[in-house]
Amino acid sequence: MSGAEGDVITVESPAALADAVGRTATGEWFEVTQERIAAFADATEDHQWIHLDAEKAAAGPFGSTVAHGYLTLSLLPHLAASLVAVGGTAMVMNYGLDRLRFLSPVPAGSRVRAVTEILSAEPTSNGVRLASKVTVEIEGAGKPALVAHTLSLYVPEG
Repeated sequence: MSGAEGDVITVESPAALADAVGRTATGEWFEVTQERIAAFADATEDHQWIHLDAEKAAAGPFGSTVAHGYLTLSLLPHLAASLVAVGGTAMVMNYGLDRLRFLSPVPAGSRVRAVTEILSAEPTSNGVRLASKVTVEIEGAGKPALVAHTLSLYVPEG
């Protein structure tokens, strides 16, 4: 993927997001710990053994416990939000997803990072709707954990 770790796409205002279409930025690595996986299992009542039982998971299809796909997805605000800095913004709201694919499991203890590519920036009556392709990479893995086409609404100040 293009973009070096620590890159940030910076624009002066929500209206200037159109000038950033096609740009990419790559975030920093973040460890997905077994403790985080267990906390997510408790929060969602998803206690499947592939997430929590290290002994059984070691003999299972992935060779270790793995993060829930939705845990990895729920990390997108942390992994990707700092990759786009937009001045003159009152707030940013998650607007939804157009596409989501889980491609590889994230083993407990793995590190992941987001690579964001801006696909489009469409003016709306409330601000600018930004479409981005976000790929969550797993350190040392050949395939990403997930690819999502996300939508965010950038509401200008004033």
